[in-house]
Amino acid sequence: MEPVTSATEQPETPAVQRPAAMPRLIATDLDGTLLRDDKTVSERTVAALAAAEAAGIEVFFVTGRPARWMDVVRDHVQGHGLAICANGAAVVDLRDGGRFVDVRPLERADALAVVHAVRAAAPGSSFAVERTTGFHYEPAYPPFFLDPGAVVAPAEKLLAEDGGYTEPILKLLASHPDLGPDEFLAIARAAAGAHGSFTRSSPTALLEISGPGVSKASTLARCCAERGISREEVVAFGDMPNDLEMLDWAGTAYAMANAHPEVLAATTHHAAANDEDGVAAVIEQILRAGSGGDPA
Repeated sequence: MEPVTSATEQPETPAVQRPAAMPRLIATDLDGTLLRDDKTVSERTVAALAAAEAAGIEVFFVTGRPARWMDVVRDHVQGHGLAICANGAAVVDLRDGGRFVDVRPLERADALAVVHAVRAAAPGSSFAVERTTGFHYEPAYPPFFLDPGAVVAPAEKLLAEDGGYTEPILKLLASHPDLGPDEFLAIARAAAGAHGSFTRSSPTALLEISGPGVSKASTLARCCAERGISREEVVAFGDMPNDLEMLDWAGTAYAMANAHPEVLAATTHHAAANDEDGVAAVIEQILRAGSGGDPA
């Protein structure tokens, strides 16, 4: 693993004139938001992202995905090349092979406490561990997108202090075969909320647990503070519960038309669905308004 350095250690980019009326940063989720359902980025969206960067607006991809799953957008970064991954647990440089620029880990003791508490509260739960170097899981963990090179073992072994695993833990994942997704989330938060930040982005009962206080919002706030960007100057897009904190933090927030009902209820602005290039449509509107054109 490369040494963790400050997110400010980036190559300087030429200054770009940005109309005062426009935001300074766009933060967008990927799956269900920027990406179409087939996991592609449309030509219209690629053009909109490039136009935003050309107008002096930074674009951050803010996702629950690990760094190793960022190839889908790696070719579409324009300026700084940074992305927030694993629900805020890592900032990575997509221009430098996914190098970790900043890591906010889940401590081993907290991860073990979560495993024990969630197992007791929701028998039948199974777990996986996402580290900076890879993904490991229990034998009962469902075969979503499993790494053939992963270690398969009980969570206690994967998290043992003498187990040989020293790399930072980005997040713990918990799955349940019978509970509904929102029911499982509520149970797990009640049982172990003191030991981590619980959220979900899957339509199944799959939870994502980061370190206490770690979220898309808190890491985005850190990145913005380093750049002197206020929350009022940020426009954010999302569709699932793991986007709620980010959407609440940003000065302007858009839920996708296809978003989870809780996300739609929590946001004033709604964009067209991901398959209808909703993010691109809003960016185009922002750029028209900033250039003095018709915002409609």
